Amino acid sequence: MGFDRIPGDGGRVIVAGVDGSDSSWRAAAYAVGLARRQDALLVLVHVLPNHPAALMAGVAWMLAEGDLAVADELRRRVRAGLACSVDLRSLRWEFHALRDADAVAGITRTADEFRADAVVVGSSRGLWHRLFGSAGVRLVKCGKWPVTVVP
Repeated sequence: MGFDRIPGDGGRVIVAGVDGSDSSWRAAAYAVGLARRQDALLVLVHVLPNHPAALMAGVAWMLAEGDLAVADELRRRVRAGLACSVDLRSLRWEFHALRDADAVAGITRTADEFRADAVVVGSSRGLWHRLFGSAGVRLVKCGKWPVTVVP
């Protein structure tokens, strides 16, 4: 007896976080291969930051334009990268840009919404990682899906 999905569970889904860093591009490439091998839907997620101080000051629209431009550039780079490396007809994929207070919260919400089978993220670096913990560790602590952290 194999480990096939239970009927009615739906198709396989791989969620990957993309923020434009080198490690997130490596994670996206790993997730592409994983999705292709498992004939899974690849959901690439870019989480736009909330700007609570800007909301209070009434200038959030200025920051939102820049955030959306970054998300559009990431979407364009993902499409171009996928077109070079795989036949887009053989890979089902979606790109979602969403706004959340925290990248981990946004990835978690997306993975829950899509009933993900796995989550792939790049390794964290920098001050945020030192203060609040890495995204990978925080996702593992959710305990809902296997998490792969790509260096």
